[in-house]
Amino acid sequence: MNKLKKTLLLILTVSLLSSCDFINNAFTYKDTTEGFVEALIEEDYEKSLTFMAIENEAFKNTNLDTLKLGLGNFQNVIVTNFGKELNYKFMTAEKTLSTVEGESTAPNTTFAQIEFSNDTDFGVFEIIFDDNSNKILHIKTLDLKEKIPNMTFFWLFGILAICVPVFNIWIIIRIKKSNLKKKWLKYIAVIFLNVPAITYSAVYGLSFSLLTFQILFGISFSYMGYLSSVWTFGIPLGGLYWLWKLNKKNNEETTKNEIIVE
Repeated sequence: MNKLKKTLLLILTVSLLSSCDFINNAFTYKDTTEGFVEALIEEDYEKSLTFMAIENEAFKNTNLDTLKLGLGNFQNVIVTNFGKELNYKFMTAEKTLSTVEGESTAPNTTFAQIEFSNDTDFGVFEIIFDDNSNKILHIKTLDLKEKIPNMTFFWLFGILAICVPVFNIWIIIRIKKSNLKKKWLKYIAVIFLNVPAITYSAVYGLSFSLLTFQILFGISFSYMGYLSSVWTFGIPLGGLYWLWKLNKKNNEETTKNEIIVE
């Protein structure tokens, strides 16, 4: 038992340290991308190369003059579409393991998305980072240029979405205080039976998914740049059903008591 505890503690410690290192690297990715693009905008291609992992095997047979020419073309795309004054925001960084060929992240690399914007529009960089140097192996822009959304509607929708878990928690408390049997089955119904799902994306607006369940009390939330700012809540069918059952039970008991009094 002690050996098992020590093994679990070691795994937990390694996992926490790895997570902290990954989070620290995630912030580095944004700074590296910003430095690379700002140098690119100023047409300082020598400086841009300092943010790239040109010592990596992937660049072994790459001619630097040809690479600089490609950077010039990339600079033209950015400046033509978004101008020279840009803001940057970290969106996500991930490693993917898959049994499907071509879908896994290459060894010792991390895939990241960094949002960039001017005063009116935004786009997204997709970047492969070298884990050894935290420098750029490959960078491209998504085929995307969207208007910066009005986030007021996004946060207002969030108020509506938050009402769902509040309602579900209230129902669970009522179930707990009731004299119903097998309460744990009722809890599961309230927590998991939240369907269909209504989604509000800051960029794409409202959408409706008929057979999508929202667990964790009926709500999910993402706030990683404009493109991934999303609220989703499920209609709390489980909670509504047990609200009806509890009210019906209370009414029956009230009626029964009134008859006894009479």
